[in-house]
Amino acid sequence: MKGGQVDYGEEHSTACGHSRFGRIYEQGNYPEWDEDHPIHFVGHSAGAQVVRLLQQMLADKAFVGYENTSENWILSVTSLSGAFNGTTRTYLDGMEPEEGRSMKPISLLQLCRLGVIAYDWLDISWLKTYYNFGFDHFNMSWHKIGVTGLVDCLLGNCGPFATGDWILPDLTIQGSMRLNSHLATFPNTFYFSYATKRTMKFMGLTVPSSILGIHPMLFIRVLQMSQWRHPPSLPLPYKGYRDEDWQDNDGALNTTSMTHPRIPVEHPNHFIVNDAECQPLQPGIWYYKIVEADHILFIVNRERAGVQFDLIYDSIFERCRKHVFRTKQPTIPNQTHQ
Repeated sequence: MKGGQVDYGEEHSTACGHSRFGRIYEQGNYPEWDEDHPIHFVGHSAGAQVVRLLQQMLADKAFVGYENTSENWILSVTSLSGAFNGTTRTYLDGMEPEEGRSMKPISLLQLCRLGVIAYDWLDISWLKTYYNFGFDHFNMSWHKIGVTGLVDCLLGNCGPFATGDWILPDLTIQGSMRLNSHLATFPNTFYFSYATKRTMKFMGLTVPSSILGIHPMLFIRVLQMSQWRHPPSLPLPYKGYRDEDWQDNDGALNTTSMTHPRIPVEHPNHFIVNDAECQPLQPGIWYYKIVEADHILFIVNRERAGVQFDLIYDSIFERCRKHVFRTKQPTIPNQTHQ
């Protein structure tokens, strides 16, 4: 937002075996961003948890060269299908359900791991312009590590998958608990969450609620997640865990995970059906709705989501403009100064 060079921190970079500094952004999108010019953030899926981590880092003054940051740089957080408490899909894809850190030897994730390593090693510029996995700071290009370095990465001796410095460990239930244990809900920030669901109860079973209404890429996943059972031979991921609480889902995340941070400690929250019922809004509380939609309904294309797409985004914009402000005179986040 403010511009500059990505700094992963000396301690983290050393522990995870990658370069400390990353991409340079010559011009920030909002250089004046500070406590007097706060921002509304909208995050989808893991992006919602990224915003929470950013806010905690602002509160902890974790950015070198910016000693005046605070949690109040963020005025509101709106989550669309946010990954607050992890997802059982990680275990279906290949994460070990016992500890949520490592991958099963034979799994879909292992296949994806090999593909990502090969993709980054080949380092084809036009392909990486089209899509970049964000692992450039691991320096896995063939120009830098050669064939022996590729073998090391494939064997799991180095790279992001060797150190756990990638997204899936944070999306397990255990990983989300570890993350949530040091992420606060701040008293001056407004929080909103749209949890999505594409399941229903049928003769006592949780099943997909639609065939045509679920994206083809997600239908099988909705079915698999609705039937998930934690292995009985393993300890439960947290005290009070119940399989039935995690069966409703949207094909990528469990609905119970998306409403608000729940584990290891439940954060203040309020379930709403109609926006008008909770006016005036109070900061420091997760207001959440449950919406009939799959995980990608509101991000892939507007045509597929239809009127529901417009209604949700219109409500977000209206709320941020008319109902979210601090006790002192509010500053419009995108206001330009002469």
